[in-house]
Amino acid sequence: MRPDLITVFGGTGFLGRATVHELLDAGHPVRIASRHPALPDSLQNHPQLEHCRADIRDDADVARAVEGARGVINAVSLYVEQRDLRFTTIHVEGAARLARAAHKAGLERLVQISGIGADSRSPSPYIRARAEGEAAILREHPNAIIVRPSVLFGPDDAFVRNLAGLAPLPVIPLFGRGSTRLQPVHVTDIARALASLCADQPPTHSIYELGGPDILTYRQIVSLVLTHLGRKRPMLPIPFTVWHALAAVGSLLPNPPLTRDQLYLMQQDNVANPAFGTFADLGITPHSFEQSLPDCLPTH
Repeated sequence: MRPDLITVFGGTGFLGRATVHELLDAGHPVRIASRHPALPDSLQNHPQLEHCRADIRDDADVARAVEGARGVINAVSLYVEQRDLRFTTIHVEGAARLARAAHKAGLERLVQISGIGADSRSPSPYIRARAEGEAAILREHPNAIIVRPSVLFGPDDAFVRNLAGLAPLPVIPLFGRGSTRLQPVHVTDIARALASLCADQPPTHSIYELGGPDILTYRQIVSLVLTHLGRKRPMLPIPFTVWHALAAVGSLLPNPPLTRDQLYLMQQDNVANPAFGTFADLGITPHSFEQSLPDCLPTH
């Protein structure tokens, strides 16, 4: 066992990469566990980093990936189902498999990434799977920590990039009236929180809901992006029933641009509940969405 080794499942993804960097900066040796062996160029020869080819659907792979580690972070996620990848397989069965292996191996720390709004009663299979995954994790490893971020943003993210992609349109379509409240959170802040939760001191909460310092409506977020890009565009409210119909048609495509699960998420506020652990409990001051836009969307 390496005393401070942390295994990061999904360490090559958007949040996973940021988390690996923060763990390394904090002095942890890190093992990336992923189905594909490619590492970021900046980490190819890092002396404190190793890679383990592992599929969260395979018992032996998971056991090998956590062997000798002190803790594990599960940043594996699936947003669109494919023929051999289902929400239940990844978010419920895979999470339970990882928790079971971590418990059997005696790992001190297991951190599961979920999301604000996870609800077992949701009409969305994705949202239900997130909630069922949390329950499965805690059944297998009662001391696990659940982290629920709000919508993530950062350099090269999908959220801000997709909003910027709307700027050339003559009219910007809104989800409903654009009144859904979001609390966008910088990916680096979540990564810092995860690294903090892997530190020696025990966490003060078992569940953390983490959002940025700004609670903004979707309309306000779109407006901030347009202003940053120097564009002025009228905004057109479009009822969610229309969006759902469009998403149903789009689901026939191999890579649908919009899914009904995403729409269900956009139909409810995505704001952290202060009854759970917060950034303040971790001594972290999160980045402002507006002030971070120049780094996320360079205009020069």
